[in-house]
Amino acid sequence: MKRFLSTTYLVLILVMLYAPIIIIAIFSFTESRVLGNWTGFSTELYESLFSGGVNNSLIDAIQNTFIIAIVAATVSTLLGTVAAIGINDLRYRKRRVINFVNNIPILNPDIITGISLFLLFVSLGITQGYTTVILAHIAFCTPYVVLSVMPRLTQMNPNIYEAALDLGATPMQAMRRVIIPEIRPGMISGFLLAFTLSIDDFAVTIFTNGTDGLQTLSTYIYADARKGGLTPELRALSTIILVVVLVLLIVVNFRARRQAKRAEEQALTLKR
Repeated sequence: MKRFLSTTYLVLILVMLYAPIIIIAIFSFTESRVLGNWTGFSTELYESLFSGGVNNSLIDAIQNTFIIAIVAATVSTLLGTVAAIGINDLRYRKRRVINFVNNIPILNPDIITGISLFLLFVSLGITQGYTTVILAHIAFCTPYVVLSVMPRLTQMNPNIYEAALDLGATPMQAMRRVIIPEIRPGMISGFLLAFTLSIDDFAVTIFTNGTDGLQTLSTYIYADARKGGLTPELRALSTIILVVVLVLLIVVNFRARRQAKRAEEQALTLKR
């Protein structure tokens, strides 16, 4: 009975989480403008999305979203990687303090982060727009990259870097040829996480996008919902994003499993 109840509870949770996503995906293949009204199988929403049949504001919002996400994810990956390497070289007590400080933005509610950055930009007299949104996204994405890279650094043999220096490599060469290959999986995971967080963010963006009409996908959906409904093409766009994320997760997990298997094989070979 206990096993039955726990299984039922798990199934209910999964249904509550994924049923809305599945419904959106299903109704993205019908031309009905109202969600829940099936009028037959059709790819009109996808054709309208890619052929420019939607309004220009949605296209601009999609472009802004992906440009901001790519720039923010790239810069935060670089900053987070450098920060993680520096934190890993600190003494134990200092490392704990810095890790605690790094966790504050992660645990902090997004609305508090958004208000804080808004007040910061206003106090500095910075005109809000593309620049402030990108800076804000970099600020809240970088701690997640640090968390993604740190486990790879702690698992790495610290003597490898010293051995590279003893063999004549410069610190930059040792960084590029020794440390980076070891922590690359963490960097890729951090980049994907930062990219996803940037696309998904609403609270920070709404406080830092200014009044010049800059919109990302999240702020566009919010404004569209306040008008009394959602643009039907958003169903197709949501389905595409879902499929892309699933493919990326499958690829990353497959690569991680293959690397783990290769490491086990190398360990067995060394033992023999």
